[in-house]
Amino acid sequence: MVYQERRSEGRVGPLKEVRIDSFVSEFDMGLAQPLSRSVRLNGFATCLRLEQVYWDILSDMAKVNCCSISALLSHVDREVHLRHGGVKNFTGLVRVVCVVHSLKEGSCLVMA
Repeated sequence: MVYQERRSEGRVGPLKEVRIDSFVSEFDMGLAQPLSRSVRLNGFATCLRLEQVYWDILSDMAKVNCCSISALLSHVDREVHLRHGGVKNFTGLVRVVCVVHSLKEGSCLVMA
């Protein structure tokens, strides 16, 4: 049996076997590639660097809301300023918005 110190847990114990499901073996690495795009946030041009998977989610969100990705991101930017006084890491916020959207979409599919 193999033992390894688990520094984050502060204990030593046997390593658990990691099971790889079919999703991992068929994973599209293209979705993880970062891509920079120029967008307008409330009239100001800026560049946003996100992985392709996030651009895909933003595109879907924009289609659902019948607007452009720039308009969608402008709305997110305005709301975070109005509700929280802004955010230091807008790109991180966009990633979280995408994940939350995806989680909600997934729960809707399960409930349907």
